[in-house]
Amino acid sequence: MAFTHGKNTVFKMDSTNGGSLADISTYLTSVGFPRSADIPETTTFGATYKTYISGFTDATISLEGNWDPTVDAMFAAHLGAANTVSYEYGPEGATNGVDVKFSGESILTSYEVSSGINDVTTFSAELQCSGAITRNTTW
Repeated sequence: MAFTHGKNTVFKMDSTNGGSLADISTYLTSVGFPRSADIPETTTFGATYKTYISGFTDATISLEGNWDPTVDAMFAAHLGAANTVSYEYGPEGATNGVDVKFSGESILTSYEVSSGINDVTTFSAELQCSGAITRNTTW
């Protein structure tokens, strides 16, 4: 089994100029990509055990990193925008034909900047995935 180090992570998203993806990996310290599935219950009267069916799937992306004016401009432009934000996430890197890439569209739902007297200024952001998520190794 092959394992990978988090330092190889690549994350790209739409830049403010629209259309091209900007690699913001050098600003990030953490990427979370939880996915879930709705499982509606179908149990009826008289049943002994609960039953379920598979429903919609869902995903969000959580980003944390060191604040920078360039990244701030990107997030500020996307927060509240009518258009979706394209993304590419490579948890093991971005080697074409080898490393897994997740890609799709999302909506920026939150963006927060934090400063402390003895700390680096940081940011956190949340993206709600919208539509299909593609998993492949083509970069």
